[in-house]
Amino acid sequence: MPDAPPLEASLDRAAALCARRGAQLTALRRQVLRLVLESGQPVGAYALLDRLKASRAGAAPPTVYRALDFLVEQGLIHKVERLGAFVGCAEMEDHPEDCDCGAAHDHPHQFLICGRCGGTTEISDPGVALALHRAATAAGFALSRSTVEAEGVCAACRAAEG
Repeated sequence: MPDAPPLEASLDRAAALCARRGAQLTALRRQVLRLVLESGQPVGAYALLDRLKASRAGAAPPTVYRALDFLVEQGLIHKVERLGAFVGCAEMEDHPEDCDCGAAHDHPHQFLICGRCGGTTEISDPGVALALHRAATAAGFALSRSTVEAEGVCAACRAAEG
């Protein structure tokens, strides 16, 4: 039997990860995850809803939002607050097969958002997370979760400028 295409393999890994955590990647959740991963860039809930309606005529906003909440909770996607959009987790593929870290697989993540093309790159720099943690601690604040979003101009847009 030939290997599954990369996207199918990613979805199968996500389903297995959820199952190990006692959660279920239902057909709807899998379809929403597929749409997020296929987009290749941040995608909003209503754009996902429009795409979902092509195969699920009765899909409504709560349908998509519940699926997105689950996928965020499982660490399979992230919400880019600045854009009000969702992206696949860059570390989803690198997540160990035997991981039992629980649904809150929390790795430091930061987003670089291009103000021109809207492209978004997820980075995971522990140094940034440590600096934020230290600053919060110095201010007497206990961080429970953090996402850093930085806006600028991506390499492709800078190169296009000449």
